[in-house]
Amino acid sequence: MTASHGQASSGDFDRVLVVDFGAQYAQLIARRIREAHVFSEIVPRDVTAEEVAARSPVGIVLSGGPASVHAEDAYELDPAIFELGIPILGICYGHQVIAAALGGEVARTDTAEYGRTPLEADSASVLFRELPEHLEVWMSHRDAVVAPPPGFLVTASTPDAPVAAMEAPELGLYGVQFHPEVAHTPRGREILEHFLYDVCRARPTWTHVGIIERSVEAIRTAVGNERVICGLSGGVDSAVAAALVHKAVGDQLVCVFVDHGLLRKGEAEQVDETFRRTFGMRLVAIDAAKRFLDALAGVTDPEEKRKRIGETFIRVFEEVAAEFSDARFLVQGTLYPDVIESGTKDAAKIKSHHNVGGLPDDLRFELVEPLRDLFKDEVRAIGEELGLPAEIVWRQPFPGPGLAVRIIGEVTEERLEILREADAIILEEIHRAGLTRELWQAFGVLPTVRTVGVQGDERTYAYPLVLRAVTSDDAMTADWARLPYEVLERISSRIINEVPGINRVAYDVSSKPPATIEWE
Repeated sequence: MTASHGQASSGDFDRVLVVDFGAQYAQLIARRIREAHVFSEIVPRDVTAEEVAARSPVGIVLSGGPASVHAEDAYELDPAIFELGIPILGICYGHQVIAAALGGEVARTDTAEYGRTPLEADSASVLFRELPEHLEVWMSHRDAVVAPPPGFLVTASTPDAPVAAMEAPELGLYGVQFHPEVAHTPRGREILEHFLYDVCRARPTWTHVGIIERSVEAIRTAVGNERVICGLSGGVDSAVAAALVHKAVGDQLVCVFVDHGLLRKGEAEQVDETFRRTFGMRLVAIDAAKRFLDALAGVTDPEEKRKRIGETFIRVFEEVAAEFSDARFLVQGTLYPDVIESGTKDAAKIKSHHNVGGLPDDLRFELVEPLRDLFKDEVRAIGEELGLPAEIVWRQPFPGPGLAVRIIGEVTEERLEILREADAIILEEIHRAGLTRELWQAFGVLPTVRTVGVQGDERTYAYPLVLRAVTSDDAMTADWARLPYEVLERISSRIINEVPGINRVAYDVSSKPPATIEWE
């Protein structure tokens, strides 16, 4: 598979690397840095000094982690990274890594600190400059730094963490035991900004306008005068990707909408209305529903579903490309969370995304993925900046494999129609309740089992429908939504009464982690 093109070159932005020591907050640290308009990238804990130097970062942040620096298999940082002269901020476990590596002392304290904790800080220090001496921070640790390395100043403490923060400004090294990236540390954003702006001298140029300008330039450079094919699903990711590429190359872009028969109700008509009629983009619609259903016949394994769907998508695109001077480039709306979840050196595979891990090995296209470095909220903001309508920008995420991964078991035409009708009711009632913007996603899942029910004084033996609704900022973590009982009641009543084949509705109250948002 060829390399991806069309991303805004990170060489145009100051970059901060976030070294992931296995923390649940690594992605949150990266997001907070981006919110300060500085580009951030998550790298694995075994990153080498050579790999760091090749990325030319202006700063490095070491994340927290679940391990102890005293464990036999403790995560360590390549010691040569300390010799690069790049400013480093250690958070929680990262704070302890700096201390242990440079001659400080880390010990198991008598009392662990979890949750909100009072902190006494030196307001003359770099990180706490102009902040109150008495702060509230969020702690989550058992080990603590009890003596800083030689040359470090202690700049903050708590009752159970004598070295809650330390710094060696002449070395560009800083550490905090608490978590400045979480909302429960009220002044944490300012502490991070002091590191970014005052220590790293990072320029706040990672803005929506800057991303668009550099993406457009990168796309034009990569594509030249060649024809480009865009796989357009109608969701926000592919829509924003298409808008970016259209802004860059205009009529060289041909959007291909593949109706794979796995869509939500009315989706095909909405895509045509928005992109062909409103934006004047060249749109080719392909009815491939039977082809996809044939490919999925008898398949129950979710990974196999994704792979078959991904490969079928590519084969359809290849056939369309042959009709347009054999186009070499394929646009995809791949996001940063897609890359992380599909398994990279940085993260274990959670599930293959059809547009990443599900692509065939013999892919003949060169990929153009202008959103590959972005989180979902950044994509939405760019979509608004590009002038996409709110109903597209704020559409709830929908998996590329569509309803196929919301049917737990074999995908059939009958099951698709049942789930499609139930899903439409869910979205209607969520919109009616004014909850659309509050929820990350709300949808139905159809397990292919049967349950006994009673309707009209007669026994039924039909499918259950599982309602899933979550809140999230970026899909890396999510919490189940506390929907009002009256909304749940309306959804359940309507589905059971209006959708033949369903006699029971259940509500999924699992968060991510440990569950994922989608069931497959």
